[in-house]
Amino acid sequence: MTLTVHHLQVGQSERIVWLCEELGIPYTLKLHQRDPVFSPQSIKDLNPLGQAPVIQDGDLTLCESAACVEYIIHKHGNGRLALPPDHKNYADYLYWFHFANGTLQPAILNVMQVSHVDTSKTSPAMAKLQERFSGILAFMDARLKESKWLAGEEFTAADIMPVFTLTTMRSFYGFDLSEYEGILGYLQRVIEREGFKKARAKGDPDMELMIDGKPPKPFVQKLREQGKL
Repeated sequence: MTLTVHHLQVGQSERIVWLCEELGIPYTLKLHQRDPVFSPQSIKDLNPLGQAPVIQDGDLTLCESAACVEYIIHKHGNGRLALPPDHKNYADYLYWFHFANGTLQPAILNVMQVSHVDTSKTSPAMAKLQERFSGILAFMDARLKESKWLAGEEFTAADIMPVFTLTTMRSFYGFDLSEYEGILGYLQRVIEREGFKKARAKGDPDMELMIDGKPPKPFVQKLREQGKL
């Protein structure tokens, strides 16, 4: 049976659409729109937690983006876009693959959550969280100044994982990337990939790229302008 990918638009399930296009595998794409900010009932019917991505493969239903990426790579992609244990950059691949959801995404979520409480954004807690997040971005920036892709000279799934946080996520919390030349150069290389272009055209054709330094227009502001909030 054909692999089915459920993509919640303007969301991290964009990773799975991009992965499938990079692998060039057959899949059925089902799009779900936010309602108006959070997941619609159609996603909750598939995953009680209301989270996307969701993939279906025969009798299997699987969630969590990292799990979906690994499943697709090994079940449908013949291991492509992952590095094997005997590869010289295997440890780099593992580290940066898990860096996205283990370090980068939690850091920005912490900042975003505290900002809703500390609206002045001047508390010691906010300052600490901002300092940590800036340090994480600087760490990643340094890597991308010395390496074309996160795991080395070869594009891998480790590059698919963090791009959501560096782009689409910024429409929910608009942090500035202007000072991070390594990251900005990396994002430029990303959007030049045919797999990325195809995924965008299918999954989120109306969304801006968000690859420049300045924060994009907030998603909630867009909804207000469209009369949806």
